[in-house]
Amino acid sequence: MPFETFMDACLHDREHGFFATGPLRSVKSGDFLTSPEVSTWFGRILGRFAKAERQRIGAAGFDIIDVGAGSGSLLGPLLSGLDAEGTSVWAVDASPAARAALGAGAGAGEWTVGSDLAEVPDGRRGVIVANELLDNLPVALAVRIQAGWEERHVSSVDGGLVLVAAPARAPVAAWCNAYAGKVPIDGMVEVQLAAGRWLEDALSKLDAGALLVVDYGGTAQELEPRRTRGTLRTYRAHQLGPDPLTAPGETDVTVDVNFTALLGIAGSVSADVELFRQDEFLSSWGLRDEISRLRRQELELARGDDAMARLQVRSELADAETIIHPRGLGDFRVLVVRV
Repeated sequence: MPFETFMDACLHDREHGFFATGPLRSVKSGDFLTSPEVSTWFGRILGRFAKAERQRIGAAGFDIIDVGAGSGSLLGPLLSGLDAEGTSVWAVDASPAARAALGAGAGAGEWTVGSDLAEVPDGRRGVIVANELLDNLPVALAVRIQAGWEERHVSSVDGGLVLVAAPARAPVAAWCNAYAGKVPIDGMVEVQLAAGRWLEDALSKLDAGALLVVDYGGTAQELEPRRTRGTLRTYRAHQLGPDPLTAPGETDVTVDVNFTALLGIAGSVSADVELFRQDEFLSSWGLRDEISRLRRQELELARGDDAMARLQVRSELADAETIIHPRGLGDFRVLVVRV
């Protein structure tokens, strides 16, 4: 089968998929943490961005749509800085465990919880956020050969799963030629057709506002050093996991997002497209100022005898610094598309 079919089943098969079964994954006791779980300042800063978008488009009503909302750790802080009156909130996640957590956290039906972006009506005016979503969308695998491109499908041999060569389908080859960049012979590329379709679908929902995509990855040029073996990998219990063929359904399967492809698709829809590093984006909306304030506050508390307050400020400061660390979460990319 094509690799994207296999990857989709590993993640979302109703009986065996990693996200379709088991507990909530994006918590300390789970398998990975994203920026909103690390620091509430991530959501608060995105709330500033959303507030500015609300002022820009001048909407009487305003929509916040969080796709891949997980535990709701992003929505709470984001909404805290917005006027709730006239704001509609959608929390979308394919995971049943995540939807249960979102439903419990919504409170008095303030959030509409769904499983797919398709459930959100068209004609929205507001902000759609996708934080660490696109890295999990199914990908095809392609390998550069002398004659062009060749795919890798999943097959069963002697009771085990292996990758086998298959002719490249036309859409796969076309995507590679357009967005893969420089790839050596035998180099692996994750062909992100599903991510492109998701981006188009998300933008089609907006009459006015912005789409905010946050994820690890980079431009095709930035990904070139990783093309010898590709970026396909798994995570389990906050650590790199085994080969995805050895434990299907038991791990998070992920890839680095190719933002060159997303920029190309977004640019065909909107003239206002920007790409940032996460540390740059958060700093531009005031996070470094907040970090400076927290440092001053910690120093002031150090002169007193309230050790608990100082520890709380120190923890908040450390968490905020983590989401802009240049060799960690700060190296993620933020794509902003305004319509």
